[in-house]
Formats: sequence, structure tokens, C-alpha cells
Amino acid sequence: MEPTRTEPSSRDSWFTFHPLSAQDRPLMAALRAAATPNKGRMRGASARAPFDAVMSGIMAPPDVSFREDRVGGIAGWWCEPLDPLPDAAILHLHGGWFNLGSASAYSHLVGHIARSARAVAFVPDYRLAPEHPFPAAIEDARAALRGLTESGVGKVAVTGDSAGGNLALSMLSLTLADPAATIRPTGAVLLSPVTDLELTGSSWQSRAEADPYFVRDQVESLIQGYLNGHDPRDPLASPLHGNLVGLPPIRVQVGDDEVLLDDSQRLVARAVAAGVEAQLDVWEGMPHGFLGFIGQAQAAASALSSLGEFLASRLSSVS
Repeated sequence: MEPTRTEPSSRDSWFTFHPLSAQDRPLMAALRAAATPNKGRMRGASARAPFDAVMSGIMAPPDVSFREDRVGGIAGWWCEPLDPLPDAAILHLHGGWFNLGSASAYSHLVGHIARSARAVAFVPDYRLAPEHPFPAAIEDARAALRGLTESGVGKVAVTGDSAGGNLALSMLSLTLADPAATIRPTGAVLLSPVTDLELTGSSWQSRAEADPYFVRDQVESLIQGYLNGHDPRDPLASPLHGNLVGLPPIRVQVGDDEVLLDDSQRLVARAVAAGVEAQLDVWEGMPHGFLGFIGQAQAAASALSSLGEFLASRLSSVS
């Protein structure tokens, strides 16, 4: 098992550590005080409504409109900033441990990403576990990607948070292996991606207390609902074990106070070793999903600006 790193190394040009700002320190302390009583409680389908309520509470972005649609036969929501880049789109796969989340609830978060990248973004309502276990969500993600390309979009970037990062990686690997694919995503942004469904990362121990949201048995039950007996080492279930050669440029953002920290660190290390242009940003004192604190946390604003600049450059570059 590779050790968890929390400080930048001169040997790792792909690793950037962002110290906790004085502005964000009291905000994170208040978050922990509020979150501690509910740590580990969101489990199964009964948590869908409260989870969506949390995500819907993210500050709405200015100058972004939202509308329902179907892309590739998959229902979802468009997030459309003013004056977007032509012939370009983002496909965002939402988080929720494969059991929770909806396109509508994630529209504000993705709207911020779309505005920062200056590109329209589609969030599909992929099928959720346990009613629809592996690989239903991946199939829906692929259908949405095909739908975007069949609609005439020339360039697509993929983004995903948490479980959505897992689905994004699995979808990318299948697209790379498909000789019939008419377009290949030009870049990917992963926010605290779930890459190892065996939960072997050292941060499951080293960050168990620091993480304000998740406990191991809670996550194990959600993963079991998704896998439904499937082998967690299957590369399509755990992209950490997959062939990363040929992936487009990738940017990964993760908080230093997450049990999922090691999922990001190991993924980027292996991607770089496979020749992928990949970069990891680790934010001190930040929990899972800290981008949702846009408008409150300095770290969220900085992370959003960085990923927006990357996405815009990938979607506007000449092929």
C-alpha cells in the first residue's frame, strides 16, 4: 500500500498542497461542529431526500440558466452560462456513493463549474443503486456521452465528483477501448473521486477521525448495494486497478481531511506513471465536497477557478 502524502515533494511535480487559509479556518471549525452529530448517518435510499436537500442548498451561480432535457435517452439537467464556448460541452456525473443524488440537486454546483469553464454542462440522472446495481450507472453515463456527440457537439470534457468521478473514469476507459467511438473527451476533472471499492487506501485509517461525514461501515453498505456481489477489483468498478494509458489530461481536487484522500493520490500517481498528463491538488483542512462551499470558502473559490481555467483550455484548444 502506498503511503499517504500530505506535503508536496520536489520529486512529484504532479502534486500541489494548498495550506488552510486563515479565512477558512473558522468556517471549517463551524462545519465540523455542525456535522459531527450526523456523521455516518446517510445510508441507503432513505437518505436521498436529505442528501438532495444539502446539495440543493449550494449557492446558485449568477448568469446561469437551467433546463430539463434528455440526452442519449437519459433524463437530466442543462446548466447554461451566458456566452458559452461554441461547439463544446461538459458532461458531469454527480456523486452520492452510487445510491444518492440527482441532476436537479446538483445543478447549482455544476452551474458554477459551467460558468467558470464558460461551457454548457449536462448532468444526467443515471440510475441509482440498489434498485439498479453495477454497471447500470456506467451504461447511462456512456449513453449520455454518445448523445452529446450525436447531437453535434465537437468537444466534450468530463467532470465527476465522488462516485461520479468513479463513473467518469470507467466511462473514459470504455470509450478509449471502443473503436466505434466518434469522439473522445478532451479532458477530465475529478473531485474527490472514489477509485477503490475495496477501501484499501491508508486514509481510511489516517483520516477516519478528521473526515466529518463518512465512516467505514456506512460506505461499505452503500458499495455493497452498488456492486450487488460483483468483484470490487473489476477495473470498471475500481478504476484504480484499470489501464490508465491513453486517458486525456486529468485534474484532481481533494481535501486533506477526507477518507478518500488516498483514492486520489494513488490514482494520480499511477496515471502519471502511465504517461497521462495528470495533476493533483490537495487542500489542507478541507472535507469531502468542499467545492460546495463556493461563496464561503476561499479554497472553494480557488479550486473552482483552477478547474474552470483547465476545462476552458481543453474545450477551446485546436484538435
